[in-house]
Amino acid sequence: MKKIFLVLSILVSAIAFSQTGTDSKMHVFVSSLMKKMTLSEKIGQLNLLTPGGDVNTGTVVSRDVEKKIIEGNVGGLFGVTGVDKIKTAQDIAVKQSRLKIPLLFGSDIIHGYKTIFPIPLGLSCSWDMKIIEQTARMAAIEATADGLCWNFSPMVDIARDPRWGRMAEGSGEDPYLGSQVAIAMVNGYQGYDLAKNNTLMACVKHFALYGAAEAGRDYNTTDMSRVRMYNEYLPPYKAAINAGAGSMMSSFNEIDGIPATGNKWLLTDLLRKQWGFRGFVVSDYTSVNEMMAHGMGDLQTVSALSLKAGLDMDMVGEGFLMTLKKSLQEKKVTISEIDQACRRILEAKYKLGLFDDPYRYIDPTRPAKEILTAQNRKEAREIAARSFVLLKNNNQTLPLKKTGVIALIGPLADDQNNMLGTWAVSGDSKLSVSVLNGIKNAAGSQVNILYAKGANISDDTLFAKKVNVFGTRIDIDKRTPAEMLNEALEIANKSDVVVAVVGEASEMSGESASRTDITLPESQKKLIRALVSTGKPVVLVMMSGRPLALVEENTLATSILQVWHAGTEAGNAIADVLFGNYNPSGKLSVTFPRNVGQVPIYYSQKNTGRPSVGDAPKFLSNYLDVPNTPLFPFGYGLSYTSFSYSEIKLNKTSMKMNESITASVTITNTGKYDGEEVVQLYIRDLVGSITRPVKELKGFQKIKLKAGESKQVSFSIDVNDLKFYNSELKFVSEPGDFILFIGTNSNDVKEKGFKLE
Repeated sequence: MKKIFLVLSILVSAIAFSQTGTDSKMHVFVSSLMKKMTLSEKIGQLNLLTPGGDVNTGTVVSRDVEKKIIEGNVGGLFGVTGVDKIKTAQDIAVKQSRLKIPLLFGSDIIHGYKTIFPIPLGLSCSWDMKIIEQTARMAAIEATADGLCWNFSPMVDIARDPRWGRMAEGSGEDPYLGSQVAIAMVNGYQGYDLAKNNTLMACVKHFALYGAAEAGRDYNTTDMSRVRMYNEYLPPYKAAINAGAGSMMSSFNEIDGIPATGNKWLLTDLLRKQWGFRGFVVSDYTSVNEMMAHGMGDLQTVSALSLKAGLDMDMVGEGFLMTLKKSLQEKKVTISEIDQACRRILEAKYKLGLFDDPYRYIDPTRPAKEILTAQNRKEAREIAARSFVLLKNNNQTLPLKKTGVIALIGPLADDQNNMLGTWAVSGDSKLSVSVLNGIKNAAGSQVNILYAKGANISDDTLFAKKVNVFGTRIDIDKRTPAEMLNEALEIANKSDVVVAVVGEASEMSGESASRTDITLPESQKKLIRALVSTGKPVVLVMMSGRPLALVEENTLATSILQVWHAGTEAGNAIADVLFGNYNPSGKLSVTFPRNVGQVPIYYSQKNTGRPSVGDAPKFLSNYLDVPNTPLFPFGYGLSYTSFSYSEIKLNKTSMKMNESITASVTITNTGKYDGEEVVQLYIRDLVGSITRPVKELKGFQKIKLKAGESKQVSFSIDVNDLKFYNSELKFVSEPGDFILFIGTNSNDVKEKGFKLE
């Protein structure tokens, strides 16, 4: 063992020495280049533009892009894809600009490039870091094959308010799970050598606290204590930085009254001084300019404020380009601040190998061999199946038999446009697999499949117009709702089982897709009620980019399978699970409320002085109209089989600060199917110097068990698992009593006490 540690120590030292040498060479190279640069060229490196053409997240599109590149006034471009277009732009930079400095080329590659995987919220429900890293690796290979080198992902914002549409882009409500996903995504994108031509520089977003926007309204104010920031919202950003992320993106919201893009405490004191981040920070789309609407001053003022705060690159707004010279003359910024930002951009280009070869990512032979391959689609199908969460399954209705008559009904049943989900800007919906085609592919010759649309996603034409900004997502049928419903009931009555594919259109969630009503649209509710009235078992396949309030549907339906938006292979993956070719293993990474009035609702709540004790009399912290409990708790998810948990065994009941405790539990597959279970570890600190949550996730293991098989799962708990940020923002552990929980979800757990001495 000592020899192994010695070898590892030598290896780590060698890597560190190599990195130091690389940093030294980079510093010499960049310093030499900057001595040749004019002030205008330095400021130009801080300017990120988009020529338009792809999906943009603002109304501004850059003008005179070619001219600005020639003049050395552009550091990078986004919204440009394809090796031919990127080569044309890079040619202008390295052949026509004075210093021939190459451009960065970025894009929003959120859950796949051309091969689209489930939305990130869905991926996080796999609780499988290996496949999450795999999706990022595949996305990096495809995107770099098309000429890109920089990715505006991962989004690691903790989100506990499903009204906020961008919850779809993140990993849910928990900082521990969110941190593990952040690490996996950064490792997948960047690999271990950014200079390789198949790795992408990650851009972690949105820094910081964007997921806590008030009222779940996008771009809105965020306000919270530092204790909550450090303990609950900041960990995934820090985890991504520790994993080596090359860049960060500032968020739209304000923090302590100062917008994040111009917040020096955030971008310098915290990010660089406390956390040691060495990459560069880019603004979100025109967020520098938007500080004017926040009331922070004119364009010159907010641009200077952003630079001084630690922002390095201005996305689209061109405030740096238009005002920094004047601000320098008026001594509102310093040349060292401009130089520092310029250096960080040039260092990123150096790390990506662009100075060595500006065309490193431009290889016209790669796209045909590496993008949307049959193997990629196969893996996308398998991964999608692992993201689904079985919420209900009465009478073992699922898996479906491959005999008899299935009525496939619903506005999302024969639909390609909505399979990819939000923020799939490079995906082609025409290549996606609908649920109808997926079921036909999987059902076999003994199944008669009858199809009817049954209802529109929504009958509201004004709502549909807002959703259909990027193309038709809500297709309002020319037939009347009554005609569609009658057709659906006719085939339902002929069937053995009804599969109703319902939920949100892809653009009902995502950016600028906040909703105050998180129930299904009434058009779909009417359809479900009518289908249930036939007396046939009704299986709901639920698509959405957020948790929906499904109290009525949970009461009515026989089974509910939550499939999020599953990507290119959605239909095939859904069919695989419905027919039992894959036993669902997903667990919720976010709590499902009973209604919007419970929001925000999350498992790691704190007790009040009058905690809820169920249906007790008044003067406790209860609602009058519904229980405090969620409809489906964090970590919840069923299987076609069943699992039993033994009591927890501890190797000891107390530990010192330099020791650890091992907790073990035996899991048995007590059902008839082979399956996978996510074994979850939670801890509660019973007494603290500040109030502590009733439970915090501290570990998990995903295991496979054959029918009848048992396996012991062990967790090692040390003092680091018990630490938290106290009122002085010191990361501490405090001696005292703790409860350890192990179970199948955050509510259904075994428990055991232990003591930290």
